[in-house]
Amino acid sequence: QGQLVESGGGLVQPGGSLRLSCPASRIITSTFTASDMAWYRQAPGKQRELVALLTSDGITNYADFVKGRFTISKNNARKMVYLQMNSLQPEDTAIYFCNVQTPYGAYWGQGTQVTVSS
Repeated sequence: QGQLVESGGGLVQPGGSLRLSCPASRIITSTFTASDMAWYRQAPGKQRELVALLTSDGITNYADFVKGRFTISKNNARKMVYLQMNSLQPEDTAIYFCNVQTPYGAYWGQGTQVTVSS
């Protein structure tokens, strides 16, 4: 149901940082505010996995492999979802997908490539 367009991916050296952004302009503000947000990633040859979750109540949940390094956030007024990624490592290399789970269905992004390499 719908598509989102992530941005902010790219090539970064180990230890570097990136901030992914996901505008949800197709979703009306009241629905966006009532939605859960998430970032997933998929590395080559692997299944898509949950990276971070932010509920409509403001509760966050992170995969063990990103705890303390990544932060999910949102701006309800701008209808934006963010993923701040610090201390990136080569194993973080993947395509990162934004997901907005509204009460009426899910929106997914097309993905943005993150490559961590020296």
